[in-house]
Amino acid sequence: MRFLAVAAFALISLTSSFAEETRPNIVLIMADDIGIEGLGCYGGTSYKTPVLDQLASEGMRFTHAYAQPLCTPTRVQLMTGKYNHRNWKYFGILPTDAKTFGHRMKEEGYATGIFGKWQLQSYDPPGYPGADKRRGTGMHPKDTGFDEYALFHALHTEDKGSRYANPTMLEGRAGQGGELKTYDGAFGEDIWVDKTIDFLKQDRDEPAFVYYPMALPHWPFVPTPINGDWDPTQPVTEKLEYFPDMVQYMDMAVGRLLDGLRENQLRENTIVIFYSDNGTHLDVVSQMDDGRAVQGGKGLTKQTGIHVPLIVSWPGHIKAGVSDSLIDASDFFPTLVELAGGKVTRGKITDDPTMDGVSFAPELFGQTGEKKQTGEKKESLFFWYDPRPGEDKSQFTREVFALNRTHKVFRDGRAFRLTKRPLEEIPIDPDNTTDQDKLAIEALQKRIADTMTGVAEPPLVDATGQPISN
Repeated sequence: MRFLAVAAFALISLTSSFAEETRPNIVLIMADDIGIEGLGCYGGTSYKTPVLDQLASEGMRFTHAYAQPLCTPTRVQLMTGKYNHRNWKYFGILPTDAKTFGHRMKEEGYATGIFGKWQLQSYDPPGYPGADKRRGTGMHPKDTGFDEYALFHALHTEDKGSRYANPTMLEGRAGQGGELKTYDGAFGEDIWVDKTIDFLKQDRDEPAFVYYPMALPHWPFVPTPINGDWDPTQPVTEKLEYFPDMVQYMDMAVGRLLDGLRENQLRENTIVIFYSDNGTHLDVVSQMDDGRAVQGGKGLTKQTGIHVPLIVSWPGHIKAGVSDSLIDASDFFPTLVELAGGKVTRGKITDDPTMDGVSFAPELFGQTGEKKQTGEKKESLFFWYDPRPGEDKSQFTREVFALNRTHKVFRDGRAFRLTKRPLEEIPIDPDNTTDQDKLAIEALQKRIADTMTGVAEPPLVDATGQPISN
């Protein structure tokens, strides 16, 4: 109770100061396909990530942040604050009736911009079975609540072009259809960083929120401008050996953004959040500082597919620390609202009872050190995962599970122990369970049942959208 009072006082003080001072700008960066093993601050040793490591050392680093195993499931959950069983349609689709955090941040009085990867309006290529029912059925960027946008893969798959060398993106403003533009000789991430900085430094009365869904380090693995093979005038051969440079360039892009904030006297009044949409590509093997070699788990419900970095920094306001709070993609919506000074009751946005997210803003402004229980934190996380229908999704099946800090339990009865070694999980033999196992399994099965109660589960279909039996 004491921590709840402290956290509440901190947030009341913070929000009340907004009436006297400028509310903070907020930048949410989401990397594309990087698990915790990709960053030095989480024990990874294969890649150079000095900027993110420094950001983590000066801000709040979360050790138990999770995402869905693939991008669209995470992106829909992130932008709506709801678990996928409530609003899942198809892969590459954000429902047109969804209320995004872009809409809500506009209501809170923020200027809003989105620069990076979209892939939520149309996904299936022409001719793919059932594509005619799905193509173009998602939300267009002009309708997402963002004042300005510049986005890769904002329309049909065949129009998307490149995200890296000579990038193509749809650019426009709220309510406008936008125009496809190609930047010859440029690298996509550089364009989006520049647009983010330019948007934040505009002279306006209201604070700004930017959602920056990065392209890096997603396949294809190609040269970046720091690699000697970089030549935007020539076709390139995709090679796994380029992946370390892509991770390094991801880190450098964050560094360029932070430098731009400092150069424009914006850093002290900007909250920067770094997150990832899922684990690392399956072909990538990374080293950890405990000697383990970790294979990427993108697309899989293994810990390597869902355990991702989360770092939050606001100089002078968020003290350096490490949190073991359980966080998933649904929690960002209410957190952003609370950081913007909006009304959040015990971590929840009460005007939408179907929202699953719980704000972790109090964690950012509370005392670090010994673990505190506030009654607002999630003690377990729920996952409803089925990326079908959609092209190249035939290898997936429906997975419904829940986890806490020590166990992971699936609806079908499979159970795992999560050890203190990050990313490690050990199957539990049903005939050899401890009392702790039994208690955890019971609690997590109840979490699954409670979260599913009263919700019409999306129909079970194959990758082309055809119904299949349970």
